[in-house]
Amino acid sequence: MTTPRPIAELSADEARRIALRAQGFLGTPDRRAGVRGVLRHLGAVQLDTISVLARSHELIPYARLGAVGRTAVENAYWKDTHAFEYWSHAACILPIEEWPHFAFRRRAYRNRPHWNHHLPEGTYDQVVKQLRAEGPLTATELGGAKKTSEWWDWSGTKVAVERALMYGEVVCVERRGWKRVYDLAERAVPADLLHDELDDTECLRRLVRLAGQSLGVGTRADLADYHRLKGEQVDAVIADSGLVPVTVEGWGKPAWADPEALRTPPRGRHRTTLLSPFDSLIWERARTERIFGFTHRLEAYVPKPKRVHGYFAMPVLAGGRLVGRVDPAREGRTLVAKQVTLDGPKAVPAVAQALVEAASWVDCTDIRVERVDAPDLREPLTKEITRALA
Repeated sequence: MTTPRPIAELSADEARRIALRAQGFLGTPDRRAGVRGVLRHLGAVQLDTISVLARSHELIPYARLGAVGRTAVENAYWKDTHAFEYWSHAACILPIEEWPHFAFRRRAYRNRPHWNHHLPEGTYDQVVKQLRAEGPLTATELGGAKKTSEWWDWSGTKVAVERALMYGEVVCVERRGWKRVYDLAERAVPADLLHDELDDTECLRRLVRLAGQSLGVGTRADLADYHRLKGEQVDAVIADSGLVPVTVEGWGKPAWADPEALRTPPRGRHRTTLLSPFDSLIWERARTERIFGFTHRLEAYVPKPKRVHGYFAMPVLAGGRLVGRVDPAREGRTLVAKQVTLDGPKAVPAVAQALVEAASWVDCTDIRVERVDAPDLREPLTKEITRALA
């Protein structure tokens, strides 16, 4: 692909601030739009089974808006068919109006020649028939999710309903005790959106444009990663996506920006907060290192002896920088900072503030700090937390 001449040159600091604003961390948050506004602004909110302080899809609006009621978060996503769950960057909650733009992926799944799970003959039609008669239903209510206790050992019913979700015949209309609740798309998706009429090019053009808006500025790899597209898919539509070519100091690769992001310099208040490891600000490790000089890795699936920062280490954002990490837990009404990593003494007040705000949000009245990477900073951090709690 021939890269067109850049229309602007951005400093590394300008690119960082543009990215922060695009992700909702710089400037006044739109509290009137609330969680639904965050979802639309980001274009996708990742789901994950891990719950420490809260599940990731709750932590993401919290990081941008502050204390948000947990019930309010769930209602914002699921009430009134406002969103749907589908495969984007990973399993994500997506704004319902983007349903037509994932037609390319539904078609790809329908044409997929091989699957990891065997689907017994007739099971798919039976699941659809049962949902039509009795839905919405969980996989358990459809007849059972697993054949054995092993998590990957799905029953034929579970295989069928997940296949139907991939095909777009079925949607997840809510989560109940973290179980997906399935219903027919024809009932759950508004009639004007329930179609696969857009061709692949139109779908990809829209998703690349959305990625650019959500990132503010990004490389080809950044844009592809946001909705898990292939590089060549980005190449095919980038020229017509509405994004504009730019260069960024120190990036060493061509980049594209949302033209709206270039019109006004990013200004306003920075958020100080704990970030979910699944937050879209830090989804892509290479981008996080490029923008923040911060190496981020989720260690939940790393053997315990090999963990460096902890099971669910949450980066701390303050002043537009990533200034540390906290691996949290809860014991009753105590938030436990099992392991804290600080980027020097200047990070102490910000990390203390982030911990105190998070504790209040999850209804903890006390905070206990266990380990700090720099032992001489443990006492200053504890004192700062005590002062903030007083």
